[in-house]
Amino acid sequence: MTRKYVRFESLGHPDGCYGIIEDNLVRPISGPVWLGGDFVTQVEPLESVGLLAPVEPSKIVCIGLNYHAHVEASHSADNAPERPLVFLKPPSSIIGPGQRIVHPEESERVDYEAELGVVIGKTARNVAAENADEYIFGFTCVNDVTARDLQKKDGQWSRAKGFDTFCPVGPWIVPELDYRDVLVEGVHNGVVKQSGRTSLMIFDIPYLISYISRIMTLNPGDLISTGTPAGIAPMKSGDTIDVRVKGIGTLENKMA
Repeated sequence: MTRKYVRFESLGHPDGCYGIIEDNLVRPISGPVWLGGDFVTQVEPLESVGLLAPVEPSKIVCIGLNYHAHVEASHSADNAPERPLVFLKPPSSIIGPGQRIVHPEESERVDYEAELGVVIGKTARNVAAENADEYIFGFTCVNDVTARDLQKKDGQWSRAKGFDTFCPVGPWIVPELDYRDVLVEGVHNGVVKQSGRTSLMIFDIPYLISYISRIMTLNPGDLISTGTPAGIAPMKSGDTIDVRVKGIGTLENKMA
């Protein structure tokens, strides 16, 4: 059975706690596993807890235009990136499964972007691509929510991608995944709109970890969001967006 690492809140842990799902129980952990957290004795029924975003990263490093089909759909085929297009989202943008995405008043169009997230397990600096797996703790689902009109208006992406609630993450982290060829889907109101395999990425995950770690130190618990397949589209109030990654599960959020 695949291990699932979570953060959760409950009557016994109102401020949030890390844990691992075992059958239908959540076994608390004294802290993040990547920082040496250890199991504690009590368990709680899964149905009695509320799942939170499974990470509290020092930074969220995102990659733009990393699927060939997305580049083509964006009419950027002649400008496909020669190197990873790196940008940051603030940790304050993170929400967990089931929490609401808020449409900012400043924007007329807010899009979903289904992505595979990589959680870093130990300090990474100047990592060689062939050694990148040693620095991965696990994988999760990410929705790189974007105010598309503001992205075009500003000419850079910080505001468009940095609003509070613009980075849903979860529902958990799995430590083992065939990330080189896994299906990533974005589902809008029950209809699959995005579907792409990570084998079709322009820059694969080992290369991304190596490239990013030569720019900035990656700390344990940091999150890399690896790019989105073609099919992004706007959301409106009441819409449901699912990010599905084969081997992980489904991250579901609604637009407020």
